[in-house]
Amino acid sequence: MKIEDEIKQNKFISSHQKAVINLLFTSNWLVNKQHDYFKPFGITGQQFNVLRILKGQYPKSISAKEIKSRMLDKNSDISRLLDRLISKKLIEKKSCPKDKRATDVFITENGLSLLKEISSKQKDIDQVLTLTDDEAEQLSNLLDKSRGK
Repeated sequence: MKIEDEIKQNKFISSHQKAVINLLFTSNWLVNKQHDYFKPFGITGQQFNVLRILKGQYPKSISAKEIKSRMLDKNSDISRLLDRLISKKLIEKKSCPKDKRATDVFITENGLSLLKEISSKQKDIDQVLTLTDDEAEQLSNLLDKSRGK
């Protein structure tokens, strides 16, 4: 459906304004789709992002500060996210032996098992955009370009 129909607005100041509004609308649409996808697994998209970062480090640890720097949503409350993942027994925090003020964060076996379960259905969330592989690559390149990359 066209953005004009979605938001019931036919006039835009410019094609750039229309593109930005369309991008914001689509971003929120994707977040909602992601929310629905992760709900049966008992986690949020942000929690999934943390687990994926930790899996990439496995079996090594990583600091909360480094996790935050790698997050897709840079405004995430990392302490709250980590506490929720600890309560679900998906991650562990341990005092850093080199710096007692810092903590090392590890993914648990439960966290790895959950990621394995999710990855068996990963195609469901990856295919939410009804694009061909070439179109998805083109979109990704255009988004990179729009950020000046």
